[in-house]
Amino acid sequence: MNEPRQLCRQHDYAFFFDIDGTLATLQATPEAVSIPASVMTDLKQLTQEVGGAVAFVSGRPLSQIDTLTHPLQGAAAGIHGAEIRTFNAELTTTHVDAQQLGEIEQQLSREIASLSGVRLEKKGIAFALHYRQAPTAQQVLQRLADAIVERYPDFKVQAGKCVWEIKPRACDKGKAIHFLMQTPPFTNRIPVFVGDDVTDEAGFQYVNRQQGISIKIGRGESAATHRMSNVTALYQWLHDLANNNVNLDEMRSV
Repeated sequence: MNEPRQLCRQHDYAFFFDIDGTLATLQATPEAVSIPASVMTDLKQLTQEVGGAVAFVSGRPLSQIDTLTHPLQGAAAGIHGAEIRTFNAELTTTHVDAQQLGEIEQQLSREIASLSGVRLEKKGIAFALHYRQAPTAQQVLQRLADAIVERYPDFKVQAGKCVWEIKPRACDKGKAIHFLMQTPPFTNRIPVFVGDDVTDEAGFQYVNRQQGISIKIGRGESAATHRMSNVTALYQWLHDLANNNVNLDEMRSV
């Protein structure tokens, strides 16, 4: 992979950002995560520069995305694309059987009751089993998640950093970015996607097929064509980008 170089012509591009581990440093709990004010300032400036072609693509629900990125409330994809809001505020939500959701929640709650440090996060139409405070529970939770999706085939398991997610099978970040790319102001632009986790790989793969720019934050194997060492490096790049000091065309040519 190559280090992103310095840039122009932002209006030819559409920008998609993961949040946790990308725009915000990972914390012990999802509630403790925040995006620095200086980063939000740069995001607002970039959004204005490119006519709104900036979207957040996260495993979080849209409600949490909006809280973290306030006052920006433009295009966004929540729960890996199970919830999508366009720039024009049109909302698309993946249908999930309510009875199945209730059954899954009951089973997960029952199974993790005795696992100290494990946390069940309910995302409306998806679930997350967090084990950052209980790393030895990783395999037990993986088996539990696998058993759930075997029983409920409309769902699939998504690995993440210290988390196993159970989400609608039809959803991933690549499909979410593709959906938004068919809507204004993203149409006919070149996609740029920045993420840090296994959950972002589908997004990287889609962007690569569109000959866009995919950027991975941190270590680990990835389909991304570029890499930044950490969140701090992204903050500097984003600041340069918002101030028209990054050459995206050069990045695509590498």
